[in-house]
Amino acid sequence: MGRVHKGVALCERLDLMRLFGPHFEAEPTLDLRPPERIEDPAEIEFALAWRPGQEAFTPYPNLRAVFSIAAGTDGITASRSLPRDIPLIRLRDPDQALQMAGFAVFQVLWHHRGMADLIAAQARHEWARRAGGASPARRRIGILGLGFMGRQIARSLVALGYPVTSLTRRPPDPEPGVTHLTHNRRAAFLAGTDILINVLPMTPETRGLLDQALFDALPRGAALIQMGRGGQLVEEDLLAALDSGQISGASLDVFATEPLPRGHPFWDHPKILVTPHIAGEAEAGAVVENVRREMEAL
Repeated sequence: MGRVHKGVALCERLDLMRLFGPHFEAEPTLDLRPPERIEDPAEIEFALAWRPGQEAFTPYPNLRAVFSIAAGTDGITASRSLPRDIPLIRLRDPDQALQMAGFAVFQVLWHHRGMADLIAAQARHEWARRAGGASPARRRIGILGLGFMGRQIARSLVALGYPVTSLTRRPPDPEPGVTHLTHNRRAAFLAGTDILINVLPMTPETRGLLDQALFDALPRGAALIQMGRGGQLVEEDLLAALDSGQISGASLDVFATEPLPRGHPFWDHPKILVTPHIAGEAEAGAVVENVRREMEAL
């Protein structure tokens, strides 16, 4: 059966035990407990978190690793009590990557095929057929970030015939059909991108990345698909770029404030498609499997 790990603390103010508890109970080497069920914090060796409070990790002196229930970790690193000398392990879930890729493909087709205009035409009972422009070969896709999620997105778009280019800080491992550029070629990357997809994690370098300067460097009429983190987008710059026609449309799945406030201008903007942070949602069983697999490697 292997060694029983006596402590996996769920370091969340949210009640996620109903979601994850049954899956952890089915795994004999893991024992997940919410803070109120922990009698001896010294027993806790591991923690599971998403957006923990500032003091969420303080009670546990013997933590060996912290696991994220999502692909991103910026919500965890924001906690001042996170020990900086232990591993912080993100979720790597192939199923979630496929969800993200499917979502990205949908959004690419939304912008490429002018679906917002077609829906508006239907509401007017107008037969708005347009000839030409449907070939994916003539719509260039740029991806910011070619990690676990970005690679699956790139593969899916390459399979549909889109030319795909990625921008990364350093040369990544080759990906068939994908052109790779590093940051010293940023200007060329942006100038050659008709639809920009952002799947970068939140870091000090990526905060505010999607700003007026970036939008101005894209071809006029380019589209944005924002699947990274809300704080990476300068909202007023996007609104100005949309209103000027520099950006033809934007699909936004993540926001600086979530839920998006009811009176926010994004809700009613005719060139913006708002979705409520649903591009990829990991199944609870996949989270448990990731914890078990990574724990065995420690």
